[in-house]
Amino acid sequence: MLAWWIWTTVIGLALVAIVAALPSLLARRGVAMTRTRFGVTLVFDSEDEDGTTVRLLNVNGTFQSLSYVDPDLRFELVAQYHRDMADVVLGLGRPVRACVLGGGGFSLPKYLATHEGASSVDAVEIDPKIVRIARESFFLEEAERRVNALRPGTLNVVTEDAWAFLDHVTEPYDVIVNEAFTGKKPLGPMATDEGARAIKRCLRPGGVFLSDARCPIEGRGSAPLTEACEAFAAEFEHVAYLPERPEEPRKPGNNVLVATDADVRLPEGWVVVQ
Repeated sequence: MLAWWIWTTVIGLALVAIVAALPSLLARRGVAMTRTRFGVTLVFDSEDEDGTTVRLLNVNGTFQSLSYVDPDLRFELVAQYHRDMADVVLGLGRPVRACVLGGGGFSLPKYLATHEGASSVDAVEIDPKIVRIARESFFLEEAERRVNALRPGTLNVVTEDAWAFLDHVTEPYDVIVNEAFTGKKPLGPMATDEGARAIKRCLRPGGVFLSDARCPIEGRGSAPLTEACEAFAAEFEHVAYLPERPEEPRKPGNNVLVATDADVRLPEGWVVVQ
């Protein structure tokens, strides 16, 4: 019994030592580790298919944001689903007052603010540690300085729960984007009937709602997209989604959902729900 206790203690101490040394070991390989609200967060650089350096944000095992590192590219969009969202916003043909729920690396807020897709962008992130990481490693602070120096109030970062933020919106938005999630599940009841009503209340007439539905489009695990489409179809005249992997419908993907009462022209590939 004593030998078992000694070995258990030794193993426990060894694990503690490994965990304590892990940030230092990762730093030697160019990986920054931080403990945030939703788990261990890793920041590191890699390359895309063209060999361009890309910075990644991984929270608790889930990749949540990408950013180019090159000064000429760092406010461009890496992820295709972000580009699809931006195409819808820019396709409205006018600068809009936008709100992005969920920060991460703040890719979409930075893009909309620096490309004049929006007259103003409120970006809501619940975790102040994530905001700090975005400012230090994902060029959020640089974007804030650049656009707010020319047009004060263009890019506004709000550290608050996204659902609570919606509850006290007094001036409606032209565009609301939901990117608030933990792992593959939305934060708060955004994809429920209550969530659809809240979004409708916070949008101007003819406003546009966009969301990233991370799931398959068919079979097991596709419920988040199906439920969101049903909820928003009850509140909006037009609902559609763009599947990331239409040729592999049972594999998870970043599917873009759009809901609006306006007649928004969508390119080929979008699946019209109503």
